[in-house]
Amino acid sequence: MTEELHPTVYIVDDDQSVRSSLEWLLQSVGYRTASFASGRDFLAAINADVPGCLLLDVRMPQIGGFELQARLNEMRFSLPIIFLTAHGDIPMTVRALKSGAYEFLEKPYNDQTLIDKVNEALRVSLDAYESRHSRINADQLLATLSPREREVVNKMVEGKSSKLIARELDISFKTVEVHRANIREKLKIGSVADLVRMVLGT
Repeated sequence: MTEELHPTVYIVDDDQSVRSSLEWLLQSVGYRTASFASGRDFLAAINADVPGCLLLDVRMPQIGGFELQARLNEMRFSLPIIFLTAHGDIPMTVRALKSGAYEFLEKPYNDQTLIDKVNEALRVSLDAYESRHSRINADQLLATLSPREREVVNKMVEGKSSKLIARELDISFKTVEVHRANIREKLKIGSVADLVRMVLGT
């Protein structure tokens, strides 16, 4: 994993002893951490394009955990959230999960359970990051195609042969084959299946 892709476990809790305890636990098993005493501090510091997960307290001054979750949802910030609270109940758990939280754990938590959940959440975040950047790279490559090449791509994705594409676009078979060769080179693909996956994002 490159440095850029090394995920961070963010901790937001107004209790210094809780932040220190979580940082010690997570760093002891190799995780990178960053802790914040308030939701405002977290919002001012986060990078939306870095994989990670968020350990979040529910009850905090100024911005509570649920309010911070709502703000992140409004920002379309997809960081997996694990709530940690000493004041949990079923309605709070349901509210958190319905709003997209990854997990809701009550304090005192089991250290290994927390580590397992953090590992799962980071994998979700890394998968989303890689998928997002794969899509961005695909879009950038597709943008290098000429309008005619893009027409040929659309026909290829529909499963049409070079002969049929030539007829529908009113160009020669040889010209279609030249376009197909250029498309393979520009998109760095080896097969029609690769092309379909790139265009459809699958």
